[in-house]
Amino acid sequence: MNTNNFKQARVFFILIFLFGIIASGQESDNSKSPFYTIAYTSKETGNVEIYSGNIEGKSTVKSTNENGGYVAWSPDGKQFAFYSKYDDRKTWSIHTMNSDGTNRKRLTRAKDKWDNAPDWSPDGKKIVFAREYKDSEGVWHPEIWIMNSDGSEQTQIKSLKGSNPYFTPDGRIVFSWEFDDRSSAISIADIDGKNIIRLTHNNDAKEWHPDVSPDGKQIAFMSDRDGNFEIYVMDIDGSNQKRLTNNDVRDSMPSWSPDGSQLIFHSKTDKDRNIYVMNKDGSEVKKIISNGGQAAWFKNN
Repeated sequence: MNTNNFKQARVFFILIFLFGIIASGQESDNSKSPFYTIAYTSKETGNVEIYSGNIEGKSTVKSTNENGGYVAWSPDGKQFAFYSKYDDRKTWSIHTMNSDGTNRKRLTRAKDKWDNAPDWSPDGKKIVFAREYKDSEGVWHPEIWIMNSDGSEQTQIKSLKGSNPYFTPDGRIVFSWEFDDRSSAISIADIDGKNIIRLTHNNDAKEWHPDVSPDGKQIAFMSDRDGNFEIYVMDIDGSNQKRLTNNDVRDSMPSWSPDGSQLIFHSKTDKDRNIYVMNKDGSEVKKIISNGGQAAWFKNN
């Protein structure tokens, strides 16, 4: 072998060696990735606590012993946002904490207001949340607010009247427009509250908790349009609405898998509540966690 060929061969093997190291490192990183990680709440200890675990319901880790719920992952998976209750449950406040339960911070402190249903913007810089309360005359006010992820600059999006706000991948907000105590509709708007579009049109139906697929093309939500709460899915423009579950119990709070192929949801009876997983077409329903609810899938895209 001449010198040039030897040098070329040596460079080739060095490159192969380095590629192997990189590939090995990537495989190792993926094995540690919370791609199949979910967060959920449970009352196993008597209090509502936040847990995290995998899709099989194994290796669960309790993240907090506080009375918290409605968990939302930050885009990088390093933090949760959630609400916790104070003043004998009269005041609900939004919090964040690290996903291991450390560095817990209270972000909102509006007395006698129910701050709930937080969700992070795609860049992790903002948190949108619902605020509900009765005024001095007993009139119920469902509002949507937005703030920086550190709790600063809390601002009401005044044109949006509703609950359960959720960011789309392109930075818009899907929410449940509250008309009265008997009816609501899934709607979508710009982050400043402009260009509101109503997506569902079912009179006297309650339609809540929209969750947008990772590719931004579909919305899963819960509705009692057919008599009791079931899980439905539709395209982002409101077309192709389809019922996925058919149960005599309350099915609620759907959350998409990271690849958009599955949904987890919460099923509740008078005696217990469980978390199920199914394909996005409603097939192959399987219970994965007993005595759990309010599940959210970490969408590690």
